[in-house]
Amino acid sequence: MNHSSYSKAFTSPLQGGLRGVFALALLILSFTTSAQTVTISWVEIAGTKIIVHYDLETSNPNHEFSISLFSSKDNFSAPLTKVTGDVGNEIKPGKDKKIIWDVVSELGSFKGDLELEVRGKIFVPFMKLTNFDTAKKYKRGKSYPLTWTSGNMGGQIDIELYDGQTRVNSDRNVANSGKFEWVIPGSVKPGSNYRLKFTDTKNREDVIYTKEFRIVPKTPTAVKALIGLAVVGGGAAALAGGGGGGGGGTTPTSDLPGPPPVPN
Repeated sequence: MNHSSYSKAFTSPLQGGLRGVFALALLILSFTTSAQTVTISWVEIAGTKIIVHYDLETSNPNHEFSISLFSSKDNFSAPLTKVTGDVGNEIKPGKDKKIIWDVVSELGSFKGDLELEVRGKIFVPFMKLTNFDTAKKYKRGKSYPLTWTSGNMGGQIDIELYDGQTRVNSDRNVANSGKFEWVIPGSVKPGSNYRLKFTDTKNREDVIYTKEFRIVPKTPTAVKALIGLAVVGGGAAALAGGGGGGGGGTTPTSDLPGPPPVPN
């Protein structure tokens, strides 16, 4: 594994006690085994953020990567979390990728020298959904087939349904076989903030979320209202028929007593 370095000193305009000179030494990770390379092109400061520009090149354009940014503040022990842009999982190769780091949110009041390191590896997910359409309306009380490509056919995953930040249902220790018949509980409330969460049971840091999707009633409210009206209307008609002496009424009988005699 080869490393090259890029360094630049500049006066930082950052706020919150971060004024001063930062010496940034960015280590560039090269993937020699499969001809993938990461090359830092340049670094810029934008307000309270540091933007790292890099190129990610590979001989296989179908590969995806897991990219992280580390700093010397904690001796490169954990990836920085206040980062956005082309960072994290499923990063595709290309030119002028950007990692945007919010230094103030991450470090608070800090002044001194920092080293940054970009690390990456080919991303092989433990699973990847292939048929889940988040634009579709899903009905509670119904079942839907989930299919995915598996990075660990012998493993297990947890499949959890979230409404916003609240977990409302879970299927535990599902075989990571690439298919599962997912049933939406009938007790789930209709809403549009639902997500599915998939977790590798052997490594619970490996998590995949779907985008938000909508769950609707199994029978639309308007249809229920129409059915209700039909039942009420039918009952009224039956009552009206019974009161009119139709086929369901009583039959007159000749055994009833006659009128009293007329007095003399």
